[in-house]
Order: sequence, then structure tokens, then C-alpha cells
Amino acid sequence: MTRFVLVAGAWLGAWAWDEVVPVLRAAGHDVHAVTLSGLAEKSDVPAGQQTHVRDIVDHVERHDLRDVVLVGHSYSGIPVGQASERIGDRLRRVVFVDSNVPVDGRSFLAGFASDHVRQALDANGGVWPPLPPADYAGQELTDEQIGRIVGEGTPHPGATLTEPAVLQGPLGELPATYVKCLMDGDEPMPAVAGLLGSDRWELVRLDTGHWPMFSRPRELARILDEAARKD
Repeated sequence: MTRFVLVAGAWLGAWAWDEVVPVLRAAGHDVHAVTLSGLAEKSDVPAGQQTHVRDIVDHVERHDLRDVVLVGHSYSGIPVGQASERIGDRLRRVVFVDSNVPVDGRSFLAGFASDHVRQALDANGGVWPPLPPADYAGQELTDEQIGRIVGEGTPHPGATLTEPAVLQGPLGELPATYVKCLMDGDEPMPAVAGLLGSDRWELVRLDTGHWPMFSRPRELARILDEAARKD
């Protein structure tokens, strides 16, 4: 039995996977959706990026999970990528869902044009507020889905975005699947493109927006199930 550990991106908690979890369980998998510190029901817990790495590693070790597929969406690809190294032979595969990937010594904000995020952090006491509804247009989301993301989303702790990643080895050596959501851009970001040159990485394209756990939960679950079955 594969053990999935699902980690959603900025502003989101374990609740973001509500429509994916039952599909994976019906396929026979053990599924754990994790809320990171500083978000959702853990919104009162102080957090930096390494806190999030420990959240993931601690969950795997506390539950003695093995044959683990770690799944990181968006921002969470950065702590998930680091945690994948740290759980050692417990890891079966890591899946990055339209996500950032960690680069040793670089922060989340170093990975793209981030002036608007830095301005938001400065204007909001060091947290990144959820995006306004208009920013979710063109991502194959219903008004109800957008309302849930915005309404249940939590301001994201800024230190997780500004602290540098710490890698123990080349990320390209991990067995990995990268899911590129095409409505959020046709091509992976440069850091991802470089890793896809590894024979241990594969690219899967999904014709939906940046939040496929809402827009295409069954298709995303199928991709995750297929990734778990790879050698």
C-alpha cells in the first residue's frame, strides 16, 4: 500500500485536498493530507520555511510511514522537496504539482518576479494575504470554488517565503514527477526545466489551472496513482 502525504500551497490547509483524498483511498492507498504550521487550524503556530520541512518529516516519522509519495503543490514544493531528502528510504516518489522546487540557498521569493509579494508582506505585517477573487480567473475554477479558496484561505507566514532552502544533495537524484498545469503557463519554470533533464524525473501535463485539486480532482488523483506505481 502506498502512503500519500499531500501538502497544498500558500494559504491552504489539508482541507484543499477534500475531493482528491477519497479518490485515492478508493484506489487502495493510505492518504494523509497535512496542514502546515501557520495555516488553517494551525494559524496560531509561528512558522518559517524549515518549520514547514519539519512539519512534513515529523508527520511521516510520527506515523511511521513507509513507501511514501510526498506531494507538494505550488509553494509547498519547496518544503516537500527538502523533506523528500530527509525521509531517506521511506520515500517512494515525490510529486510536484505546478509547484516551485527548492534551490539550495535560495528562497521561494528568489524563484520568480516577486516584488508584488514583498510589497504585500510589508503592507500586511509580514504575512501574504490570500489573492482577491479576480486573480483566480482563467484557472478553470467555479465561483463556488474561488469563494472557498478565498474564504477559507489563511494569510501565509512571510518567513516561509524569505528563508533559504537547505538541500543535502542534488534534487535531480530523487524519483520525481512534475505536473505542469497548462492554464498557468505552457512551460515549467527554469529551475524545474533543468531538473527534468534527469532520467529520474518525468513531466506530466494537465490541461487545467494552478489549483487542480479543485478544478480536476479526479484527474489529479489518477496522475498521483500512476506516479505511485512507477518503479
